[in-house]
Amino acid sequence: MSIKTAAELEGMKKVSEAVASTLLQMRNYAKPGISTRMLDEFGGKILKQFGAKSAPYETYGFPGWTCISVNNEVAHGIPSTKRILKEGDLINIDVSAELNGFWADNGGSFVLGEDIHNHLPLVEASKKVLHNAIINIKDGTPIAEIGAIIQNEANRAGFKVLKNLAGHGVGRSLHEEPEDILNYPDRRNKKKFKKDDVVAIETFISTKSTQAVELKDGWTLVGNRGGYVAQHEHTIVVTDRNPIILTEGNDIFNY
Repeated sequence: MSIKTAAELEGMKKVSEAVASTLLQMRNYAKPGISTRMLDEFGGKILKQFGAKSAPYETYGFPGWTCISVNNEVAHGIPSTKRILKEGDLINIDVSAELNGFWADNGGSFVLGEDIHNHLPLVEASKKVLHNAIINIKDGTPIAEIGAIIQNEANRAGFKVLKNLAGHGVGRSLHEEPEDILNYPDRRNKKKFKKDDVVAIETFISTKSTQAVELKDGWTLVGNRGGYVAQHEHTIVVTDRNPIILTEGNDIFNY
């Protein structure tokens, strides 16, 4: 969406606060020994306290309030009573929701407890790449240029990017135009960011894979060549200077 009024900006701030707070609290609640279903139910209760509705559940009938992906899962991991979190797991939580007709999206990967499997370099690279992508977005910036920043910085850190997952517009629905804020420079894409646009910018930084493929459950995505993927995501408003990071309350850059 493109923000036209103060009321629209306030609406986006409120739903963004809901998803950001939910992500932050879920990350802090996660600990070895609990199931991903328990973690998801905790997140669902927080969204309910805000009066917000789970976007994946409302939009796609996803079997959970949030997406929780563990280790080799890339995205859309289904919460399960059988998936028990362990020390050193690479966990991604993606929280999106609707509140009073406004939608926001955010996510973040982190290592649970001690980094016994050396996932932190990947997580830190993903955070840095997202930060540097966001600070380069302003009115008139080519979308392909941001894709180049994401890919080049990932490569410099020794990692790859997934090419078939992307950031997207958001605001009046979960996915809006532009739907193709890719993690690499698609030079055929001549679109530019516009002032007042609301977009979800997300990184998919990988150790081995370049594509995400869907498992037989119809939801869970994994890498085509194995390995691990870190994802970080903020909902922002484009301005003619620095973007407004609506979901900054999730604190993903500092975790």
